[in-house]
Parts: sequence; structure tokens; C-alpha cells
Amino acid sequence: MTTDTPIALQALLPDVIRIAKEAGKAIMEVYQGEFSFTRKADASPVTAADLAAHEVIEKGLSALPWQLPVLSEESVLAPYFVRQQWQHYWLVDPLDGTREFIKRNGEFTVNIALIHEGISILGVVYAPVTGDLYYAAQGAGAFHQADQSEPRQIHARALALPHITIAGSRSHSQVRMQHFTDQLSRNYSPPQVISIGSSLKICLVAEGRADVYPRLGLTSEWDTAAGQCVLEQAGGHLVDMAGNRLIYNSKESLLNPEFFACGATPHAWQLYLE
Repeated sequence: MTTDTPIALQALLPDVIRIAKEAGKAIMEVYQGEFSFTRKADASPVTAADLAAHEVIEKGLSALPWQLPVLSEESVLAPYFVRQQWQHYWLVDPLDGTREFIKRNGEFTVNIALIHEGISILGVVYAPVTGDLYYAAQGAGAFHQADQSEPRQIHARALALPHITIAGSRSHSQVRMQHFTDQLSRNYSPPQVISIGSSLKICLVAEGRADVYPRLGLTSEWDTAAGQCVLEQAGGHLVDMAGNRLIYNSKESLLNPEFFACGATPHAWQLYLE
């Protein structure tokens, strides 16, 4: 298996981008018509678009030369004693931001990541409504392509206190987030908050439009893996409350700890939650 070399990963990217866009097309066929949704066991919503995108991605990835397991939000979860044998696997959220999809605000994405020994080494994040594409591979940098324009390399920005920009959730605002912004306001200038859905928040930090995205609540590993690769290859960091890098497939549960997606400058963001 040689997909973890920069050259091999770069060669793999066009196929993964194509698959993400095909999934986006399947999503848009549902989005542009009438649709309903149901609730899964964890009360999160699921639509026909989630399932259609999952089918496209699973079929597309399975057709690649590298026969790797696919772990998708919409797939049957393999038990941990099986998963812990996986050195490489695909980690997929076919439709990240189903709540935004239901609201029809366009802020949802297709997320595809390649994981190697717990680390996200390739990531593609595609927003079907706007055509925004973010992608990265370990050792090859991170890029943003706005619809049909030429791709441009992106970089997380250095922190320039006292002026801070926060990427915030569109559907998960909460008391602790308000406390976080209040504490920052006491120490620096009042932060600017950009509210947006799905993994686009991580991508905002990756392209230097925001300094930090504090996720103060539950997410699953497929929510963050693709965006984390983009952010890290752009020079940023995705860390838990102790400052440790998020890693994948290290435990039975697929839930992430709370985390900060932050720019190029290390900073003790957790202090503003105390």
C-alpha cells in the first residue's frame, strides 16, 4: 500500500474530487425538488440526498485501484475489533450539514477523507450549491477552487491580536459559545463572528478568513476528517481541549471530543471557556 506518499496522494486526488462532485450532483437532484426527512436513532435527520450521495461515494471509492474499507455516516458500522485492523480506510460524510440542507440555505458539503493510522492524509470538501471545493493531501498543500475558477493554494493565517474572527455554527449556537465570545471581548476587541454550516467552518479557518472555530458539542469523526486534512495542510491545527491533535479510529466510539480548529499561531483558546 503506497497511497500515503505525497506523489501517490496527489495522483489520487482527481478521482476523489470527481466522486465528491458526482455525489454533489446526486444531492442537488433531491435538493431541487420536494423532499422529506426522517430521524435516526441519535435524533439526527437523514434525507434521500444523504443516502443517494452515500451510494455514489461508496460505489466510486470501491472502483478505485486501492481496495480500502469505506466508513460512512450512512454505512453499517463495523465493530471496533475489525476497524482497529484498518491501516488505511476512507472516512466519509456523504452530506455534512443535513440541517442546513433541510433549511435550503446551501451550507452543506460532501466530505471524503483518507485515513492512515489515525491521521487524515487526504481530504476533499465540496459544497454542491456554490461549487466551492477544498482539497488537500499530506505534503502537497491545501487548495480552494471557487466553482469553475482556477484552484489557489490556501494558508491559515497568523493570529493578530486583538482582532479575532470566529467561525461559528449556524445550527448549534449555545450558551458556552456566548461565554467564549464574551471572554474574548473582555481581553481583546469584540470578535467578529461568521456563522456558517457544516465543515465549511473548518475551511474558513484553513483559508485564513477566520482565526478559530470552537466546537463546543458533539461531532462524529466523519464530520471533521476531510476538513482537518485541509486545515493542517494549510498550516492550521485541529486540537482537543488539551491541545492534542484529533486522531481517528482509536476507540470504540466515533464521537469526537470538543475541539478548536485554529490558524497558524498556537493559542490557549480553552482559557476563554473557564
